[in-house]
Amino acid sequence: MCYSGMLEFSQCDQMNWYLQERFPCKMVLFVTSVLVLLGQEACESVSVQCLSQHPLHIFHKYYQSGDLLIAGIISLIFQISDTIGFEVYPSPSSSDSNLVYIQLYQNILALVFAVKEINEHPQLLPNSTLGIHMYNNYFSPRLTYHAALELLSTKGRFIPNYKCDNQNNFVAVLGGPNSDLCFYVADILGLFKVPQLLYGSAPMKTNKFEGAFLYSLFPSWTSQYMGIMKLLLYFQWIWIGVLHGNDDYGQQFVQEVLPIFSEHGICCDFIANFPQMTFSSSVSEMEEGTYKISTVVMGSTAKVVVVHGEIEIMVVFRMLLKADEFYEIARRTKARIWILTAQVDFTSLQFQRNWNLEFIHGALYFAVPSRDVSGFDHFLRERDPMSENEDGLIADFWKQVFGCSLPRTPELMTDEEICTGEEKLESLPGSVFEMRMTAHSYSIYIAVYVVAHALHDMYSSKLRHRALADGGRRKFLNQKPWQFHAFLKRVSFNNSAGDLVSIGQKGEIEAGLDIINWVTFPNESFLRVKVGRIRSKVPEDKMFTLHDDAIIWPQMFNQVQPVSLCNDRCHSGYSKKKKEGKPFCCYDCLPCPEGKISVLEDTNDCFQCPKDQYPNTNQNFCLEKYISFLSYEEPLGISLATFALIFSFMTALVLGIFIKNQDTPIVKANNRNISYTLLTSLLLSFLCALLFIGQPGKLSCFLRQTTFGIIYSVAVSCVLAKTVIVVLAFIATKPGSRMRNFMGKQLSISIILTCSFIQTTICTLWVITYPPFPDFDVHSMTEEKILRCNEGSVSMFYCVLGYMGFLAIVSFAVAFLGRKLPDSFNEAKFITFSMLVFCSVWLTFVPTYLSTNGKYMVAVEIFCILASSAGLLFCIFFPKCYIIVMRPELNMKHHIKR
Repeated sequence: MCYSGMLEFSQCDQMNWYLQERFPCKMVLFVTSVLVLLGQEACESVSVQCLSQHPLHIFHKYYQSGDLLIAGIISLIFQISDTIGFEVYPSPSSSDSNLVYIQLYQNILALVFAVKEINEHPQLLPNSTLGIHMYNNYFSPRLTYHAALELLSTKGRFIPNYKCDNQNNFVAVLGGPNSDLCFYVADILGLFKVPQLLYGSAPMKTNKFEGAFLYSLFPSWTSQYMGIMKLLLYFQWIWIGVLHGNDDYGQQFVQEVLPIFSEHGICCDFIANFPQMTFSSSVSEMEEGTYKISTVVMGSTAKVVVVHGEIEIMVVFRMLLKADEFYEIARRTKARIWILTAQVDFTSLQFQRNWNLEFIHGALYFAVPSRDVSGFDHFLRERDPMSENEDGLIADFWKQVFGCSLPRTPELMTDEEICTGEEKLESLPGSVFEMRMTAHSYSIYIAVYVVAHALHDMYSSKLRHRALADGGRRKFLNQKPWQFHAFLKRVSFNNSAGDLVSIGQKGEIEAGLDIINWVTFPNESFLRVKVGRIRSKVPEDKMFTLHDDAIIWPQMFNQVQPVSLCNDRCHSGYSKKKKEGKPFCCYDCLPCPEGKISVLEDTNDCFQCPKDQYPNTNQNFCLEKYISFLSYEEPLGISLATFALIFSFMTALVLGIFIKNQDTPIVKANNRNISYTLLTSLLLSFLCALLFIGQPGKLSCFLRQTTFGIIYSVAVSCVLAKTVIVVLAFIATKPGSRMRNFMGKQLSISIILTCSFIQTTICTLWVITYPPFPDFDVHSMTEEKILRCNEGSVSMFYCVLGYMGFLAIVSFAVAFLGRKLPDSFNEAKFITFSMLVFCSVWLTFVPTYLSTNGKYMVAVEIFCILASSAGLLFCIFFPKCYIIVMRPELNMKHHIKR
C-alpha cells in the first residue's frame, strides 16, 4: 500500500499505477470503503490521495448548477494506454489515447435537454431547479469507483463523505450503459442508499443489497430473451451461432438462457466470446482477437447469429466484419442474419466512421421503445461548442467528428486545425450522429422525468403537511437519499408522447421491446424500421407480434426468407434420425416404413393412416381405400358367372336327357329318383355360386353359406345313397343274403334326409346364434377396403365344411370298396373317381382360402363349388349320357345284366 511519509509523491504515483495494474478493483474499494464507513476526512491519506492523482483523475465531466443535482456516471470515452513501465514518469498526454464512442454523446445531450425542459416547465418543480453533475468512467471499474467517491465529496475536492456546502447535493445517479459498471457504483453509493437509475442493460441482481437501490429503465431481461426465442422459432431458425461479451453478463446469457433455447429445439453451432476491451488494450490487439473468432464464424453453417453484449461490443463487432477476406467470403457465399440484443446499439470510434455499413443491412435489433421528442432536433441544431464551458466532453467529441480542436482545448497542438464554431451536428451523416433520439437517449430522457416527477410528488407531499417557507425549502432540498425511494417506487405519469411511465415492483420500468430492422443505404445512412413488438404484462400468446412482410433481408438473400438449419429439412414422407456425435438439431432423413406416412416436415416419427385409408406412393398423405368386392362388372366375376351358368345349363340338359329316357335301362339302373335329386342339387349348386358374386348385402350374406352348405349336403348325400345302394345291390344278389330286405326307396330316402337334416340343423343353429353379415375388411389389403360377408362364427362355418367333408369321405370310402364290382355295376367306379375329384378340390380349398384376401377369397370358394360340382356331373353322368345319346344300342337290358 501507499502510506504518507514513507514514499515521495512521485513514488506514490507510480506505485499506484503498479497496484491498479496488478491488483483487482475490490482491493482498492476495500480501502476506500473502510475510510468512508469510518467517516474519515481522508484528504491527507496517501491511499486516497493516490486515487486522486493521475491516472485516476477524471478529466471528462459535465456540470450544470441547480438546486438539486442529477448525477451521472456513464461510459462515453475509452482510454487506451501503452504498457506501463517505471522508467518514465506517466503522463496523460504522452501515453493515453482517448477514443470517443461518437454516437453515445447523444446520451449527454438527451440528459441536458430533459433538464432544460423540466426547468422551463411551469408546473413541474416550480420552486426548484435541476442541475447536472456527470462523470465519464472510461469503461473502467477503477474510475467508476473513483467517480462514485467523488460524488460523495465537495465539488473540486476529493474528500469522500465530507461535503461542506450544497454544491453537490445530488438526489439520484444515472448509470449506464454497462451493467457491470453499474454494480461498482452500487458497491459504494448503496452504502448511502442513493437511488440509482440505470438506462443501459438490466444488471444481474445477485443479492438484495445490490438490487435494493437500483431502478432499471431497461425492461426485464426475461422479456428480451423470450422475444429472441420467439423470433427464432417464428422463422424456424433452430441452428444458430452465438457471439457474446467476455464478462459476467455474457456468461449468464450462455449458462442460463441458451439452455432454455435448447429446451425449445434451438441449438448452437458455435458459442464464441468477443475479446475484452481493457485499459491497456490497443487497436491492434483487438483486431487480432477479432480475427481469431472470425474464422469460427466463417466456418459455421449457421445463417443466423445472435450477438449479445454491452454497448462497446458494437465496436469489436465491426472489427470482426472489417477484414476483407472475411467480409468478402461472407458477402458472396455465407450471408448472415445478425440478431442484436438491446444493449448492442449502433456506435463507432473515430477510425471506424468511414467503414462500410452493409454488414448491418437486414439485421434485427431488439430496442427499448423510443419516441420522437418534440424540440430535440432543434436543440441539437442550436448546440454551440464555444459556449459550453461546463461540458468537459464536447472537446474530444467535436475533435473526432469534425476533425478540429476547440480553442479552449488543453494542450492544444500547434499544427491542429482550430474549429470555427460554425460546425453543426445536422451536417454529420446518420452513421456518425443521429438527429433522432435513440433508444438509450430516450431512456435517459425518461429517467430524468422519473426523478423530476418523484421529486415533485415528494414536494407536494411536504406541501400538504406544512407550508414551505424559506427554511422549509432548505429542508426539502436537504432531504436524505433514502427518503426519496418511496416516491420513486410509486411514480406514474404520461410522458410527452402520451405513454404511461411507471416503475414496477421489481424496480424495472414496465415496458416492452421493439423489434427493429436496420436498413442501410449507399450514402452511409441507415433507417431503423420497427417491424415487431415484445409486450410485457400480457398473455404469452399476445406477447410477440411481428410483421415479417415489412422486413428487408440482406441483399444476398434476394428478399427470400433465410433458412438456418444444420441440414436440409426432412420432407413429408420421411422421418428424422439423430446423427451420432452431433447436436440434436442435426439429423438424417429416413423414408417412412411401409404402411406409414408423415405429413409435416421434420417429423420425429411416421404414423399409420386411418383404417379406411392407405399411404400414397410418396408416403406423405393418405388416400381413401376404394371398396372392393367380386362384382359382375369385372372379368373375374363375369368368367365365374359364365361358367356357373354353362354348368347349370349342362346340368339341366343332362336332367332333361334323363327325364326323356327315363324308361331306358341305364336311367333306371341305380335308382333314377336319386339321379334326379342329385342332378337337381347340382343344378342348384351351380346357381348357388351366383350368390357369391355381386355386392354383399344382408340377404345375400345370410343365404350364401347356408344355402351352399345345405344344397351341397343333399348332393353328397345322394352320392352316398347311390354308393350304398350299389354296394348293397351286389351283396343282395348273393344266395341267402338278407340284404334284400333293406333294398328299396326307403333306404335311399332315409340316407338323403338324415344326412341333409344334420347339415340343415347346423346351418339353422348358425343363423340363429351368429348369422353372417356384410362387413368391411380394412386390414387385409393395403389399398382396398374389402366389402365381404363376415361369417359371424368361423367355427360354425368350418363345421359346415367339415360335415360335407365327412360325407364326402364316407362316400369315397364306400365307393372305393365297391370299385371292383362287375361291369354291370360299374357306376361305383365313376362315383369313386368323382369323390376323389371332390375331396381333392376341397382339401386344396382350405389352405388356398386362408392364404388369399378380398374378392380372390370369394373366387376360390366359387371355383371349388363349380369344380367339385362339375366333377360329380362329369364323372357320374357323362358316361351315361354318352351311351344314351351316342351309343343307344348299348342302352339295352341284356347289356346291363351282362
